[in-house]
Amino acid sequence: MGPPRPPLIVPAQSCQLAVLLIFFMRQREPNLDLLCETQPPVTNLSVSVENLCTIKWTWNPPEGANPNCSLWYFSCFGNKEDKIIAPETHRSKEVPLNERICLQVGSQCSSNESEKPSILVEKCISPPEGDPESAVTELQCVCHNLNYMKCSWLPGKNTSPDTNYTLYYWHSSLGKILQCENIYREGQHISCSFDLKVKDSSFEQHSLQIVVRDDKGKIKPSFKIVPLTSRVKPDPPHVKYLSFQKGGLYVEWENPQNFPSRCLSYQVEVNNSETEKPFIFNVEDTKTKCQSSEFEGNPENKICFIALGVLPDTLNTVRIRVKTNKLCYEDDKLWSNWSQSVSIGNKANSTIYITILLIIPVIVAGAIIVLLLYLKRLKIIIFPPIPDPGKIFKEMFGDQNDDTLHWKKYDIYEKQTKEETDSVVLIENLKRASQ
Repeated sequence: MGPPRPPLIVPAQSCQLAVLLIFFMRQREPNLDLLCETQPPVTNLSVSVENLCTIKWTWNPPEGANPNCSLWYFSCFGNKEDKIIAPETHRSKEVPLNERICLQVGSQCSSNESEKPSILVEKCISPPEGDPESAVTELQCVCHNLNYMKCSWLPGKNTSPDTNYTLYYWHSSLGKILQCENIYREGQHISCSFDLKVKDSSFEQHSLQIVVRDDKGKIKPSFKIVPLTSRVKPDPPHVKYLSFQKGGLYVEWENPQNFPSRCLSYQVEVNNSETEKPFIFNVEDTKTKCQSSEFEGNPENKICFIALGVLPDTLNTVRIRVKTNKLCYEDDKLWSNWSQSVSIGNKANSTIYITILLIIPVIVAGAIIVLLLYLKRLKIIIFPPIPDPGKIFKEMFGDQNDDTLHWKKYDIYEKQTKEETDSVVLIENLKRASQ
């Protein structure tokens, strides 16, 4: 036996240049013709929509294909992306139906990407008809604690204020398309909340298909695909235990349900009564060993952290919030609400504040009483009375005449009395002299 013959590789683009070589090697390589033969195109390519946003293409094998060819099918979308070579005669894709989408399919005899496929057959699906200005805008959905979804949107420009909107949703754990019943307004936004009802915990395998339209069909529907791991907002944690140890503030809390510790990032805020700004601690990896025996619940959800630099002889108030990280989820920007505040340390003396609260009303009441007593005097000082000229002249002339008559009457009376007295005295003297 001679040395083994190396394998013959003939690119599809050089088939015409290798015709002579193939002619001589035909007998020893009977399948070599298949490498250069272009197969007929596929037949009966059709497209349909399943659920809300699942587009499915199906086709039949090409007619007149070489029976010695193991058919493979090359498919790609109109933008030449998502290229796949597979033996199946169907392909599906979850995509919002807000734009036109086309799939191109061709046949070939192998899974070699360098092989030239047959003529590509294209099939497209168009979005629903309607005025684009009537469709809702800013359609956003947030998954709350992996339990329920909240979607919100703004009405379209060319819509009536009394438009009644309807939201439909579907994911693979549901048996059918469901309608959101809890629609309400939040300012300018319209929102709807619904339970997810995911049967298993593998959220990575689920995407939520959503469409928003009106009940009368006057606006253009809006579609959206929401991976359940894209925008997740956890519930706030629960602070369980605080103590001062190892030169810092020992904080122990419980994670929200449905989240392992490795999938969350934390932020601990400590407000000290002696400082103006709070202490903020960003916690990515908690390696502190939890020592409290007072913890109730699943120990795997227990997280511990020591905040250094916290003053122990003052009142410290702690609260915590969490968010998902990119280790498990796509989005890491949605913080939970802050947890309930828990305090530790010496509380400020409340007697002073109570005394102040009692003294202030007494002072205010006294000031009001004094103001009422001196209000008339204050009014006289600020706005003195204007003299009446009539009264002035009356006092000058009328009162003076009365006094003059009074003195005149007194003088006449005194003069008469004096004359009568003198007469009596004179008569008495005369009588004595005659005797």
